Order: sequence, then structure tokens, then C-alpha cells
Amino acid sequence: MRRSRRILEPEKDMQACGLFGVMDRSGRRFDGNIAIDAMKNMKVRGNGLGGGFSVYGPYPHYKDQYAIHVMYEGGNTDAKNRVEDFLHKNFEVVNEEEVPTNSDANVINPPLVWRYFVNPEKKGEEKKISDDDYVVAKVMDINTKIDDAFVFSSGKDMAVFKGVGFPEDIAEFFMLDELYKGYIWTGHSRFPTNTPGWWGGAHPFCILDWTVVHNGEISSYGTNRRYLEMYGYYCTLFTDTEVIAYAVDLLMRRQKLPIEVVSRIFAPPMWYLIEHMDERRKQLYTTLRRVYGPLLVNGPFTFIVAHHGEMFGLTDRIRLRPITAGEKADFIFMSSEEASIRAVSPDLDRIWTPHGGEPIIGRLWEDEKKKKKEQLILEQTFR
Repeated sequence: MRRSRRILEPEKDMQACGLFGVMDRSGRRFDGNIAIDAMKNMKVRGNGLGGGFSVYGPYPHYKDQYAIHVMYEGGNTDAKNRVEDFLHKNFEVVNEEEVPTNSDANVINPPLVWRYFVNPEKKGEEKKISDDDYVVAKVMDINTKIDDAFVFSSGKDMAVFKGVGFPEDIAEFFMLDELYKGYIWTGHSRFPTNTPGWWGGAHPFCILDWTVVHNGEISSYGTNRRYLEMYGYYCTLFTDTEVIAYAVDLLMRRQKLPIEVVSRIFAPPMWYLIEHMDERRKQLYTTLRRVYGPLLVNGPFTFIVAHHGEMFGLTDRIRLRPITAGEKADFIFMSSEEASIRAVSPDLDRIWTPHGGEPIIGRLWEDEKKKKKEQLILEQTFR
């Protein structure tokens, strides 16, 4: 007698971690409830081992200072004393304070978290480098030389808040809906697979004002990391996503490449497609792959990157991880799921899913006008 085979269909294809980004392109600041509610809608994408948010515009009274946020694991006061001694030797510390937290929030083993608003005090040969490069070098010094201390946010008038817990738990712990407003918010719900769930390894990852939230697996991590070490970036947070933050800083801040070009470095066309392009485009893509081959990102991925004035999302070349975008008036949304966008903005003006390797870009309206001509040239170049 033949036994009938029962086929079980999954209720939902999670594809791991949840990502969300929202930006008011007019520059108006708003509280964190939109991002928090969107992340709650994707709770099944995480397992409580990591959650976090970034916000742009939370410190208007210290907008000209770098806001250095530091975690001290286990409340290590020796590490805190060493970091503070280091900061006072290398910066003018305008203000320093413990980050306000809610002790009743459902989080696991929180570290001691402090923030320092600082101005660089460069000496000797250091005066030849930019303030941003100076801050990057000092962040790397702290993260590689002082045990139990991790700088997890280092930009001007922006902040990262992250830890072990679901995103709504992290939001409650840092009281994000009460204390902070910004014109860009990104959020992440983590489902760690190859790396541990710990406070420093939660997303977003940050260097200066660049933040990254990521879903997927970067199988090119070793190659990417070794390439970035040549430029003074060192990965210390035990997760593959860290390389994206440093690669974006290198390509977009230091080398001044726009995201339209950077997306072709991270997720370039296959070689067989390049071979069939017209000569001009073939030469361009061949050059990018030869010069920046070590920064090609292999593996299934989607990430959302933000910095002041701009937010963009990008998937791998064949869209093995999902991303959806929506617009409503001045707002642009990016998310792992359409449902989370509609949960906070049901009546959208536009909703769409990009092709693999094609960036979704949101910019402040004033910046968009400045870049319109440049945008047309880039579109013609890569068409």
C-alpha cells in the first residue's frame, strides 16, 4: 500500500535578520516610535540575541562635537579609566556622561555605557590629517589596545544604541522614544548564525557617522578585512558586518565615490555579462573589478547604510536576501518586509522592490537638488 506523502509548507520564509530604515527628506526630526513599531512587526526575524537603532540629529546642543559612545564590558572601571585618560590626552572633552538607561528593561547583562562629546586636539604630524581620519585612528586605538572597552558610535550629531535583546527591549533600555529625535532612523533585529550574540556584535555598526545594518552572510569577510587593514581599519567586534562600515567609509568618505559607483564595487555584474557590454561600460566595470576586487562582497546579503544627508539600501546581485522600499510624502522607507513599512505608513504613495545590486537611495531634498546633474551622468554611465 502506498503511503501518502504529507508536504508541510512553511508559514513564513524569514530569511533571518530584520532591517528597517526611515528618513524624512525635509530634514524634520521625529521620535523613534516609527522605527520601533516597524521592528516590532518583524519580531520573528530575530531571536533576542541582538537589536539596535541608529539616529541622526539627536544631539543639537553638541552637533559640532564627535559623540564617542563606549561600552565597558562587565562594568570594567579600569578600562573606563584608561579610555578616559586616552581621550583627555588626545581630545578636548566638552562633556562626558553615562548614557541614560532604564534598569527595568528586558536586556541581558548590559555593560556600562558612557558617551563623550569631543573635539580633536592634533599634535605634530597629526595636524596634517583630517579631523575624521584622526578620530578613526583613535577609535581603532581604543578598540585594539584597551580590553573590555569598545567604541560603538563615533559620529557628529548621531548615535547608535544597541545590545543583546529584541529591538523593542533595546529601545526601552535606552528610552529611545522619550529622549531622542532625528531625521533618519535605522533598526536591526538580529538572528546570529556564525558569530556570538553579544553587545558589541549587535547592529548597527558604526564608524564616524556611517552606520550599517545587515541581513545575510559575508563569505568574503577574510578578503575584505585584510584589504581594509592596509588602510588602517581593524575588525575587533567578531562579526562579518563590521567590514561594510569600514569599506563604506574608505570608498565614500576618503575616496569620495558616490553610492552609484560603490554599489558596483560591492555587487558588480558577473564577468560574462561584462564581456557582452559595449566598450565604454566594459572598460569601466573591468577597471572597478580589478582595482576594488578585494571589496567585492560575496554571499547572500542586504544592508542599509546611513550617514548625514543620505540613506541607501543594497542587496546582493541575485537578491538572496529581501528588501522593499516605500515612499509617503517626504518620507522614504526601506525594510526587509513590506508589512513593516505598511504597519507604520499604511497609505503609501509608492512601493517597490529593486533589482539585485541596484541601490535604493534616499537623500535630503536640498542635497538631491545639488546632485541631480551628477545623478543623470551616473545613470547614463551605468545604463
